[in-house]
Amino acid sequence: MQDSLLPLERLGAAIKKKSIFWGWYVVAGSFVLLGLNYGARYCFGVFVVPLSETFGWSRSIISLGASLNMLTYALCAVFIGKLIDRMAPKWIVTAGAALAGASMVVTSFISSPLELYFVYGILAGMGSACLGVVVGNSSVGKWFSKKRGLAIGISTMGISSGTILLTPVAGYIVNNWSWQTGFIALGIITGSMGILVGQFLFGKTRPEEYGLLPDGAEPDSVQSGGNGPNVSLQAPAVALRPFLKDSRFWTIGIGYGLAVMTLMSVFIHIVPYAEDMGIERLAAASSVSAIAMAGFAGQFFFGWFSDRIREVKYSAVLGIFFMAAGIAVLLLAGSGKGLLAFTLIFGFGYGSLAPMMPIMAADRFGRDVLGSVYGLLTVLIGAGGSIGPFLAGLLFDLLGNYRGVWLIDLAILVLVAFMLFTLKPAVGVRS
Repeated sequence: MQDSLLPLERLGAAIKKKSIFWGWYVVAGSFVLLGLNYGARYCFGVFVVPLSETFGWSRSIISLGASLNMLTYALCAVFIGKLIDRMAPKWIVTAGAALAGASMVVTSFISSPLELYFVYGILAGMGSACLGVVVGNSSVGKWFSKKRGLAIGISTMGISSGTILLTPVAGYIVNNWSWQTGFIALGIITGSMGILVGQFLFGKTRPEEYGLLPDGAEPDSVQSGGNGPNVSLQAPAVALRPFLKDSRFWTIGIGYGLAVMTLMSVFIHIVPYAEDMGIERLAAASSVSAIAMAGFAGQFFFGWFSDRIREVKYSAVLGIFFMAAGIAVLLLAGSGKGLLAFTLIFGFGYGSLAPMMPIMAADRFGRDVLGSVYGLLTVLIGAGGSIGPFLAGLLFDLLGNYRGVWLIDLAILVLVAFMLFTLKPAVGVRS
């Protein structure tokens, strides 16, 4: 048994010699990974009007492709989460990047809704599940405890960074070349960069496996042989049934599922909404970038803030409040200036979602089972998110405008804020 641990001990000793704790490399890898994944998916709104102009499809038909992508992502997340608790994510990320990138390239050749649903909705959704927050934030969460909020906050800033960069790029390509060229470019970027990040930065599991402690802390006691902290190297077996009986699990899952439903209705339909207001296509695409830019600040703030308050749910509630306030501004907006105000307020609140979901899951259930719990939560969250784009498109087809969509979003966000405010506390000492 002792001989079998020697490779891990040597690797742990090599990591210790480096001045930078390996967990921060995981943060950097997750930052890039989330930027690629969500940046490429959140700019789907750029393609809605061009697809409609090319094929004559309604917005609900096109939006269903984004909904299927989100639903597939969510259904796969539970399996990905269990894998993350048992193995290093290196090959999970590599396979996902290859599949997501290839699927986006093939999407440029579609000619029917069924092809859009299968290639972009299902195949790209499966690949994206291997590149999402379940992989990125769960990996980061395993390397940190006291600094978990800050680390996950920095990691999730990649979502906004990717959206800020890729949305105008996609808008420029679609505006000057074609929507087909836009999908090809996104596929090449996602596939190539995702594989590199997976191979170089996601090869390790958790600090205890390499004789380290979370946050890079020095162990209080080491084994007599100098082999690192006296901790178990075996990942704990995870039983999922107890979580399904826990009301806190359902409060977090349903609450964030509803919040993400409103988020996805905005991300997929804010560009066509802006175009309907008479805003030029490239400028309309910038509205998504503006949301992401404000979200960039929110992702850091809410992660940082959660480390400095005793009860992390208040950080989550504050984020939902900003989202609701943003939707209220959108309902009153009648010009580009009103739209800009919405993007900044809503975007700052949206920045709370990605960091606070895993932070609250780790706070309530512990970091060692974060992958499994987060994977289960993502099924509920993704199910809600998958409804948002299609429902918004359907309401637009029925009403001829988006006002009904934004009113429903506002009511839902008020409900979510109340649900999270009533969330029961963690049992025992915070992990």
